[in-house]
Amino acid sequence: MKLSEYQELYQKLATPEDIDFLAENFGYDKELLLVVHTQRIVRETTRKFYRVKAQARRLAWMWQNGSTIVDIARKFEFPPILTALMILEQRKISRKQFWKMIGDLESVKDRRLRRDLDETVRADIIYSPEGTARQYARGRWGEAKLHTWLDARALAYETEKQLRAKYDKTPDILLHNPLDMNGTRKYWIESKATFGDPYEIKRHIRKQMGPYSELFGDGAIVYWFGHVDDVKYDLPEGVDIVDASFFEPTPVPYDYVPVNAMRVDPAALRGAEVDLSG
Repeated sequence: MKLSEYQELYQKLATPEDIDFLAENFGYDKELLLVVHTQRIVRETTRKFYRVKAQARRLAWMWQNGSTIVDIARKFEFPPILTALMILEQRKISRKQFWKMIGDLESVKDRRLRRDLDETVRADIIYSPEGTARQYARGRWGEAKLHTWLDARALAYETEKQLRAKYDKTPDILLHNPLDMNGTRKYWIESKATFGDPYEIKRHIRKQMGPYSELFGDGAIVYWFGHVDDVKYDLPEGVDIVDASFFEPTPVPYDYVPVNAMRVDPAALRGAEVDLSG
């Protein structure tokens, strides 16, 4: 995708409703739109977090005086789940208690609060337990797709889990024998079930591609939902960016795993920023 198209898409994905509109009217893949929307919201949340947190007493006052959590979140243009967390912290509810309440709304005795939290969970497609599960499932899907492709070619490799016992920095795949990719031999592959825009790619160069290159040599990073391809990136020598097209014709369709099947602890979202890259 060209940078200009991506920037236009990014600006249009301000709300969850924009996802359906753009999918239905412009033919974009709905999961791609959700990925880009999620990246936008997480970045904006990180940027605003401490500014909104400084007004936590005001948020709590507004709720105490009849505003719903979702209405307050919309006023401050902040995720409903994190808005609820800030409000309830002002009411001496710990983060641990909060996430337990979010995971089991029936345990909330206060009827107004239970109703409000239910609306909050439904409104937040990113920081809710279901949103967390979807992000987790997407990351696992990307890794499974990569494993399927390698296994179909009888290519031996070690996974990130196996490598953790030996290295501090671990790519998703370390090949036993190098793989020819774009005319060069690659020893490792990093799977990203996200979209590679300049912000993401520069962040991954600093945190992952650089260290992996120093440890394991030449490698590649795959962005399963595509990447901006008309920007020059300062990639480590021998590292390439690819998308899903390299791994055809053995596609694995994206299949969302429901939240109740994932057992994802919502407390994983206690901070303002979430690693969505898988």
